[in-house]
Amino acid sequence: MTLPASLLLVLRVTRPCFTKHSFETFCHLAAGMVAQTGRRTVTGMLTGAGLSRLWPHHRAHAFFSRASWDPDQLGLCLARTVVQALLPADAPILVVIDDTLLHRVGKKVFGALWAHDGSGRGKDKLGFGNTWVICAIVVRLPFLTRPIALPVAARLWRGKSTASRTDLALDMVHDLAAIFPDRTIHVTGDAAYHCGKVADLPSSVTFTTRLPRNAALFEPTPSPTNKPGRPRKKGKALGSLTAIAKAATWRLTVVERHGPHGVRVDHRARVPVVRRLQGSPGPSRPGP
Repeated sequence: MTLPASLLLVLRVTRPCFTKHSFETFCHLAAGMVAQTGRRTVTGMLTGAGLSRLWPHHRAHAFFSRASWDPDQLGLCLARTVVQALLPADAPILVVIDDTLLHRVGKKVFGALWAHDGSGRGKDKLGFGNTWVICAIVVRLPFLTRPIALPVAARLWRGKSTASRTDLALDMVHDLAAIFPDRTIHVTGDAAYHCGKVADLPSSVTFTTRLPRNAALFEPTPSPTNKPGRPRKKGKALGSLTAIAKAATWRLTVVERHGPHGVRVDHRARVPVVRRLQGSPGPSRPGP
């Protein structure tokens, strides 16, 4: 099968992640995934590529179960390509993290469990399947009016007794910071990813999320006094969020939102400007 030149050009950036045989299989499966209009299972990708009667199905399944390639290495390769091709050299990298539930059924589905499903219809919003933590880079394309998030990495959450979704997300952020040591990385996520471990991120990484209502905020850490005793790690307590909001300086700004069918709608909103440190939970970390 001859692949379109434009698709092959994109796939070639992943060539260092595979052996020769695995790369050939990967290219054909990727083409089948794009061409498939039905379910994009492994068998579905073979059908989309027109290879269901030419290849033994074991070849495609073995690519995911036995072939020697690392999904994390593939994700970092994609991240480098996205940043180099779609972002200006001096622009910060905007990263979004979130988790999604892939509905799966069956006793032999690996890692499937009952978990939160944001799109669930029930009151409890629970679903059964695989919970994937996704890390994506936000870019703007000249032919679109809204930004899009291109997934570059994913980790499977395996339950409460394993690494948490926040830990998985921060591991991927650390990996991105390692391959982009000279770039500023702005990370954003919802309130589920608020934790003290954010303070351990490199100084080139910022993390924006919604604070809990009982968050304890402090002034910046004071300068050392050169007096006996342990230096202070936090400044003066700022009080409750309600008290901070009353005393804060509010600034009018424009918030970009997108409604149905991708229509851009700009809203004017007032936001408080406070220089603070978050002291609970975890170590102090400055933030605007």
